[in-house]
This record gives sequence, structure tokens and C-alpha cells, in this order.
Amino acid sequence: MSRIRGFPTVPVFALLIPGLALGSAACAGDPHPLSSKPYDASEQIVFNGDGDQKVNPDKPLEITARKGGRITDVTATDAAGRHVRGALTHDGTRWQSTTPLAAGAHYTVRVSTENGDGDPGLRSIGFQTAGADQLLRVAFGPDSGTYGVGQPITAELSRPIKSHKDRATVERALRVESHPRVTGLWHWVDNKTLHYRPREYWPAGARIEVHSGLQGVRVGKMRGGAAKPLKLRIGARVEAVTDASRHTMTVKRNGKVLRTIPVTTGKPGFDTRNGIKTILGKEAFVQMRSQSVGIAAGSAESYDLGVHWATRVTWSGEYLHAAPWSVGSQGSANTSHGCTGMSTENAKWFFDHVRVGDIVVVKGSGGEKMTPFDNGFGDWNLSWAKWRAGSATQSSGAGGAGAAQSSRLRPGV
Repeated sequence: MSRIRGFPTVPVFALLIPGLALGSAACAGDPHPLSSKPYDASEQIVFNGDGDQKVNPDKPLEITARKGGRITDVTATDAAGRHVRGALTHDGTRWQSTTPLAAGAHYTVRVSTENGDGDPGLRSIGFQTAGADQLLRVAFGPDSGTYGVGQPITAELSRPIKSHKDRATVERALRVESHPRVTGLWHWVDNKTLHYRPREYWPAGARIEVHSGLQGVRVGKMRGGAAKPLKLRIGARVEAVTDASRHTMTVKRNGKVLRTIPVTTGKPGFDTRNGIKTILGKEAFVQMRSQSVGIAAGSAESYDLGVHWATRVTWSGEYLHAAPWSVGSQGSANTSHGCTGMSTENAKWFFDHVRVGDIVVVKGSGGEKMTPFDNGFGDWNLSWAKWRAGSATQSSGAGGAGAAQSSRLRPGV
């Protein structure tokens, strides 16, 4: 056995064994807290929904640590994976949600804790919020797609809203984003219906996104529900201007005249409405009967005709359509029961060159003015000042300027 000066020489294996023993003790003994399997922290935290079948969505979600423990992290999500924001105190004793919970929704909360020794704990909580007294839902219109520059956006509420304060809450939650940006506002048509339009027509080529932020928001005794978002595109700026006194209709696309068409409009007693109208739909064939507009069958003014290439502008039955029976009067006299008639070839051309939401303007007629809301989309007949007066965020009084007005149901062929 050799010696090193001052020390006896020890076999190598004798030096290694203690080291192995120490290493083995480090692996088999208490591990580092971060590598430990979390303990069940059920006894360490208090959840303000414990014991409740359903949690009150009107109150913030609160999680509190018992003495001897602290909360290190909280993750709360709804069934769709959306996170609920919250704030944790510096000492880790309490976490509270800072965004509202939705009524009638399921949530999952994952709470991470640690005890006085630094060991990690975990508790997962699943709970259901109680339904609101009433759930306020909104449906946007029209359907997603491409529309003309005059197309308003509609919002139909599931329940009436009468309070000016509650109306303002609803308006602020209904968001419209346009690219390029526009100046626009919601207008209350009645207690359950809103329309949105810009100050001027939509820009050609605009992209529009509409969504609701009402979910979970308190509106009077109700809470807002989820809503399906809406995406629209705006086509070219197409306008058809009819001068009833000159018996012509001029169709323009992005300011360029495409065609001037000889037409006939409503005769005295059945005068076509003046004003700005928005195309509501297109039908290749419509059977038009006088009884549908209040003209008795068998009377001197009665009719029952099959009509081609009909473009609708009012719910009561005003169309722009083919009228081959009145070609002799088109361009020189007004002989219809309120519709705008033209030759079959011109009607087909017009039908093919317009879309829903395009603008139709009538001037020079002896008829009434197109009403804003009760017979189609006459929204553009309100000045911007009157439109603003119908917004709860812009006016101080309850109600707006856009209450539905009455209208005679008397257009026809």
C-alpha cells in the first residue's frame, strides 16, 4: 500500500462508494419542490362558489388562500377556451376576476398554490353560472355577402330596451369596423331594432365586420348573450336615378353613366314614392295581383299579371320590372300603379347590373316621400342630424327620430 505524504493511501473504490451513497440519497429523498407532483390543494383554498349549485354571474369570482398557503397562479376559461381576466394580490392570498362572467355558462378554473415549505399544490374547479333573469340576444343582418353602397346593417334584439341608459349600453357593445374607416352610428328604429349606416354611402370596395360585446354585460335586469358576428363586402357604387317628370332612369356605376332608360312610373292616384330607396331583392318572375295592394278584383284598376325581371325596392310591392304592355308610354307618360316599368330588354339589363343594397332614387313624382323604416330600407332619407338623434350615445333623450312611420300599401304594376 502506497502512501501520500501525511495521508494513508486508500483504495479507489473506497473513495467512490461514499459518493454513490450520497447521490443515491439525493434521488430517493425529498425532491426539489418544482419537480414534485402537485398536492391536492382543495383544503388550502376557498372558492366563493363552493357549495352553490350555480354561481351568481353578477359577482366577481373570488379565490382565497387559507392560512399557511399562498396562490401562485389562476387560469379561468369558459367552454370555448376564452380566458377570464383577473388580479392576484402581491402576497398571493386572494385572486379576483376583473371581467364579467356570462350567465348560463360553464367555466373551469385551475388554481396553483404552494405551502410554507414551497411545495406546489393544484386544484381544478368546474362550475356553472346561473342564468340571468332574462337573456338579451342580438341577431345581425343582412346575411354575410357582398352588397351595394346603400345597405344598412341591422341588429334585432330578443327583448325590448326602453331605458335611454340601457340603450346606450347596448349601442356601445355593438361594434362595426369598416376598412376604410367611416363615420357611422346606430339608430334606434324601435325598442328592439337598430340600424347602422355611415354619414354618407359606404365606400365602394369597403370591408365591414360586425360583432357584439354584449355577452355577460348587464343591461337592466338582463344579461347579454352570445351573438354570431357578421362580415360584409361592399361592391361598386351603383345608383339608378329616376326622374318621373321626364320619364327616364339613369344608371351610374362609380359615377359613370352606363345607360339612360325610358320608363313609366305611377300615374296620378298611384304615384311612385319619391326619395332614396335601397334594393331589397331580385326575382326573375313575380305574379302581381292588384288585391295584394288593396285594389279590388274586377274593378277598373285591377290586374293579375306575370312580371319578369323584377327588382324590389319596398316590402309593399314596389318594383322596377319589365312592362312590355306599356312600351308605348315609356319615356313619355306615367301609366303604372306605382312600379317603374321598362322594356323587357332594359329590365333584364338592369336586373343583371344591380345587387341588393344598391341605391334607387326617385324624383319628380307626385307621390309621398319614402319612409325611413317601415316599408324597406329608406334610411338615407333621414338627414345625418336626424340619424344622430336616434342614437342613445349621441342624444340625451329616450327614443330617437326614427320611429316607424305609416305608409300606404299601394304600389303595383
